[in-house]
Amino acid sequence: MPIRSEWSLAREGVTGDTIGRLLKLTAFNPAITIPLLLAAKYTTKGQILAREHGKALKALKQLLAIGVISRVSSWLDDAVTNNWTNDAYVWSREVVVVTGGSDGIGKIVVKLLAERGIKVAVLDVQELTYEAPSSVHFFNCDLTSPTSIASAAEQIRSTLGAPTILINNAGVARGKTILSTTASDLSLTFKVNTFAHYHLAQQFLPSMVENNHGMIVTVASLAGYITAPSMVDYASSKAAAISFHEGLASELVTHYKAPRVRTVLMCQGYTRTKLFEGFDSKVLHPETVAEEVVKAVLAGKSRHLVLPEAAWLLAPRLRSFPLWAQYGMRKRMDNLMRGWNGRQVLQPSEVEGEGEERKVDDSTVLVDGESSS
Repeated sequence: MPIRSEWSLAREGVTGDTIGRLLKLTAFNPAITIPLLLAAKYTTKGQILAREHGKALKALKQLLAIGVISRVSSWLDDAVTNNWTNDAYVWSREVVVVTGGSDGIGKIVVKLLAERGIKVAVLDVQELTYEAPSSVHFFNCDLTSPTSIASAAEQIRSTLGAPTILINNAGVARGKTILSTTASDLSLTFKVNTFAHYHLAQQFLPSMVENNHGMIVTVASLAGYITAPSMVDYASSKAAAISFHEGLASELVTHYKAPRVRTVLMCQGYTRTKLFEGFDSKVLHPETVAEEVVKAVLAGKSRHLVLPEAAWLLAPRLRSFPLWAQYGMRKRMDNLMRGWNGRQVLQPSEVEGEGEERKVDDSTVLVDGESSS
């Protein structure tokens, strides 16, 4: 499936992102505003129009200023987050690990990479839900178990070689209030959504550091910025995943002297996958999220991605709002999880103990494409 162009209408229809991208490509595009301003200044007809439409000329100058400032800021973002260095990826030699690649967003990420002939290792507790291309290899792995992760990592290295890209995509949700959350729920959520990121990095990062080449992608969630009732454990685990990404990016330079190892963070809103069925919010298509992740990987650059893009104006900045605005917003989000009925998938480690851990119908584990609030 080809990755959609920026000029294409989003799958979600006309949204705030659609309008924002259109403005970025037109009104705030210096490639358009600079020629218009030059024409107004140096051509006879342009000078006449400029005198007759002074307000329009002033607005054109403002659009140019905003566009230039935005481009400079984006350039600085790119330069600083990539440590002022460039790197080259030879896709016939790269090995990509995707957790939760059997279904959901992860499945689409795997397919997009495989279409380009890139070798992909899928780590998942459930079998693939699609026919795997020849470049895709499945490794059964319980992401709650460091032993299982280490075993799968060794199999990948012996089969495909040392991975150069790790996409931490798997996620779970329990959908309970704080008082109804059991010890098993809490352990499971953090083991998959947070701790697995550490265990996987400890397996694959050393070779990346040694070669000063590689990438770790953290699929977190907007919930990591905005906590809602009945998903506090999920939001907390995603906030921890965001901190993992930020700390890793810093340590790669300050401790490991590997400035060319890239870090990508994806914080997406509610996505139409089985993990968050019944969630009451505007929806993203999983293809939209997967494409943005793959585009970042193929670009070989560190990125901080937020979907929908308009959420960048609110979510990461919420804690700078007055307290009355923060508290009010969180309370109003109580309805989001009332109809939630996320898919239940049994995790091997959930049936090892006694009592409630043996209840299959009360076990929510989706090592799946991530979706969030």
